Amino acid sequence: MVAVSDGPGPAPAADRASAALPVLSLALVSMMQEVQAHSGAVYLLRPEERVLEMTVHAGMPRAFAAPWERVGLSAPIPVADAVRERRLVWVGGEEAMARCYPRIAVVLPYPFALAALPVATERQVYGAVFVTWPGAHPSELSDGERDQLWAACDRLALRLERAAQEDRPLALDTAEVVATPVAGVADTLGSVEAARMVSRLPYGLVSMDLHGRIAFVNAAAAELLGRPAGELLGTLPWVSVPWLNDPMYEDRYRGALLSQQMTSFVALRPPGEWLSFRMYPSTTGLSMRITRARTVAEIARGAPQADVSPSRLVTISQVLGLAAALTEAAGVQDVVQLVWDEVAAAVGSQALVILGTQGGRLHVLGHRGYPDPHTVERFHGLPLSERTPGTHALNSGVPSFFDSQEELERLYPGLHSTPDGFAAWAYLPLIASGRPVGTCVLAYAEPHVFPADERAVLTSLGGLIAQALERAQLYDAKHRLAHGLQQALLPHSLAPPPGIEAAARYLPATHGMEIGGDFYDLVPSLPLTAAVIGDVQGHNVTAAGLMGQIRTGVRAYTTVGQAPHEVMSSTNRLLIDLGTELFASCLYLRLDPARGQAVMARAGHPPPLLRRPDGRVRVLDLAGGPLLGIDAAAVYPTTEVSLAPGSVLVLYTDGLVEAPGIDIEDSLVGLGGLLSEIGDQPLDKLADELVQHSAAARDRMDDVAVLLLRAADRT
Repeated sequence: MVAVSDGPGPAPAADRASAALPVLSLALVSMMQEVQAHSGAVYLLRPEERVLEMTVHAGMPRAFAAPWERVGLSAPIPVADAVRERRLVWVGGEEAMARCYPRIAVVLPYPFALAALPVATERQVYGAVFVTWPGAHPSELSDGERDQLWAACDRLALRLERAAQEDRPLALDTAEVVATPVAGVADTLGSVEAARMVSRLPYGLVSMDLHGRIAFVNAAAAELLGRPAGELLGTLPWVSVPWLNDPMYEDRYRGALLSQQMTSFVALRPPGEWLSFRMYPSTTGLSMRITRARTVAEIARGAPQADVSPSRLVTISQVLGLAAALTEAAGVQDVVQLVWDEVAAAVGSQALVILGTQGGRLHVLGHRGYPDPHTVERFHGLPLSERTPGTHALNSGVPSFFDSQEELERLYPGLHSTPDGFAAWAYLPLIASGRPVGTCVLAYAEPHVFPADERAVLTSLGGLIAQALERAQLYDAKHRLAHGLQQALLPHSLAPPPGIEAAARYLPATHGMEIGGDFYDLVPSLPLTAAVIGDVQGHNVTAAGLMGQIRTGVRAYTTVGQAPHEVMSSTNRLLIDLGTELFASCLYLRLDPARGQAVMARAGHPPPLLRRPDGRVRVLDLAGGPLLGIDAAAVYPTTEVSLAPGSVLVLYTDGLVEAPGIDIEDSLVGLGGLLSEIGDQPLDKLADELVQHSAAARDRMDDVAVLLLRAADRT
């Protein structure tokens, strides 16, 4: 019997799919029987969402494919590729899956083959189909299998097309299809005698369905598991037996069903009895034999390493944890540290190098675990044409595993002259978006055998690392670009006039591109010097570019001798003429240190603070106009402020005083109190203190710019 699971009905937009569920079920099972596949699924396309939705699934628990119930057409999985490219996608085993579809391989790291095809006519795509075979299937799809799969998909597409054209349901009778029973014991023994025979066996026997539920358990198995048979029937063993509640045991069950290969493991039944479990799968479920295992010492000597070695494989929970952690890695060094903490420790590696490529040469992006870091330098700058394991993995996209120093030297004789002190290595190509981004080298202190399943998991981990590394490299490049652009747009130095001291600080927001529209400047002009601070809405490249234009405009209008209110009006019209949808706040002042005065004009900008020589601080409530870029006819009145010798003007953008949960009035009071207390310090130190003690600046939800001006003693 082949179990078929029909999923929840589609939305009204896919009425033809709802009507065709029985057709889909029968078509899928027929296709599986023709090519002797053991599981499969049919997806229907939701054109309005560009989403493929799993409609029927056969041969395996639907939970196995739960992460892919609904997938976008751009998703990097076989059914989406098959629809997008209108082709048959073939994945010939676990290593091929790890190379081509690492996201699937890390969740299902088992030996199985898969084919995915579109269900489409010349005019319309209706969905896709995938079918799977056990790991024993040849690595290539035969011509006969290929033809049968295409023919079955074409027939299904035509039936869906006719149903859609005629607006009629396709009613068939069942959603579960029963195949011809397999001849065997059931044909020759009565059920009563069969049960008696099984009950007399000295070892435990358990029968489980495709979903892992216990359908039969003999007395010996119930005794070994320590639970009455009645409490075991209908349950999952890793749920009903507490000491089997470990992801590894469920992982073995999933692996047995997908690979259709016998799988075994040992488990400790408290307080100290080891039991051996062997799972024998079929397309209808699996049988599990339970016996008492040998002593732990005997297991360590004689059992396969796959069963007992703590570093054999990264478990599913570890892989999913690593995947989640890698999505949070911002820069390249974050990726290096995460791989060292999560992957190297899990697989028993004692050292790690991650190599990148630039200009046709290898570059060391980061390393951990090497007693002498200079041994890693031999990788740095190597031409990609050089014959080394690292360049080979990067150029070919094929991982390399060396169990011992002898094996490495046999294939690469020149490497014996530069030993790194390790005895085994895994070279994993890091391929993201179809292109190589680097190589991950894992080194082991002792000779290390890499079984096929461990190689597959390491290869799929390489895919995860590659995607994280690609994102991190883009982030680092973006950060360098943002930092360079911001530095180019802000003044490299301040040249205050005689009688004025100046200091400034700029901090980008920690959210976004770390580049923004905050700016400040000192503009030398005869006979007076001007100062300006402003904030363009947003913290991105557009805001930064507009900020550069405003700063240039202010300098130009100042140089030609415009008065403060004229400079502000001219800059306002400039911003409107540029046609941008962004606004800007601005505070402009003309300094006259000889007379001890400053004339200020304000456009929607936070008011400055003035600290008098006696330490008193007040907020300057200046007259002003609206934000720049709103009203071309706006006027900007000016205010004259007295600057006695020793007075300090604090000009700032709102990022210094505004943040979620912070009252701006409380923030200004706190800033004024601090300024009163420490305002006699040198300006550079004062600027650092003001930024450091600002709660809003610490959170950095917005850019922060600060410009301090002190009137020097005229004597």
